[in-house]
Amino acid sequence: MVSTIVHQLTRNLSMEEIEKSGFGPYYIDHTVGIWPQAAGGIPFNSCEFQSKGDPITDLFEDLAAEQKARSTYDNILRVVRDIPEIADPIKFLRAREVIHFQRFGEALRSVQEQLDSKNFYAFNPSFDMPCMETCEDCK
Repeated sequence: MVSTIVHQLTRNLSMEEIEKSGFGPYYIDHTVGIWPQAAGGIPFNSCEFQSKGDPITDLFEDLAAEQKARSTYDNILRVVRDIPEIADPIKFLRAREVIHFQRFGEALRSVQEQLDSKNFYAFNPSFDMPCMETCEDCK
């Protein structure tokens, strides 16, 4: 959706508008094609995705990703609040991030309830059993 919005905003720009807006270097590399990157110009890459294979760690990572996306949408909305054709789809995407955060939080609670409920720091017994056998603090 964001790529479509960017495309719609840039497809009819004149060369003068492209240069005046600071869009020139981007245009040279990508014309007006969509190239995912951060606002600071850092290209998107797969390092943005993190996975450890531990449900607690991965769910916290998911929660953080949803919050980062929500705050990015909040920042976009501050800039485009008076442009409904941009603000409305961004509001929809922001609402999805809020729901995703809620669902990941529910999943985290469920996983934690299934693990060692006596410890604030929950661990996954299927992975951490070798550590528990040798570590006095884990017993």
